[in-house]
Amino acid sequence: MLRLIFLTIIFALLLAACGQPGDQAAKTVENYIKALVDKDGNRLSALSCAAWEPDAQLELDSFQSIATKLEGLSCMSVSTENDITSVACKGNIIATYNNEDEKIDLSLRPYKVVNQGGEFLMCGYQ
Repeated sequence: MLRLIFLTIIFALLLAACGQPGDQAAKTVENYIKALVDKDGNRLSALSCAAWEPDAQLELDSFQSIATKLEGLSCMSVSTENDITSVACKGNIIATYNNEDEKIDLSLRPYKVVNQGGEFLMCGYQ
């Protein structure tokens, strides 16, 4: 009986370690936000769907002349319908301009992630 319980726990841990597609969607958004804060245009484009790429570049442009950093970023998938996953995040982007900090609350809008052939891409806000 003890052996069965032990094997069940091991099996459950292995399944959890494999991850779910929704976890990939959340990781995509986290990487997108990090690329935005790091002002990495190439990475931002690689993480964006084709339809969102011009908007991603506009977002990037808005951060070019200010200092940015992340505070407490964490994201999780909240729903999936067809190939679109809604991702909610917590944390802030701290934008510093003229020695004044402004917090941009990442929880104010859900992110839209599309699964295109197994690749998860940021594709806007819902």
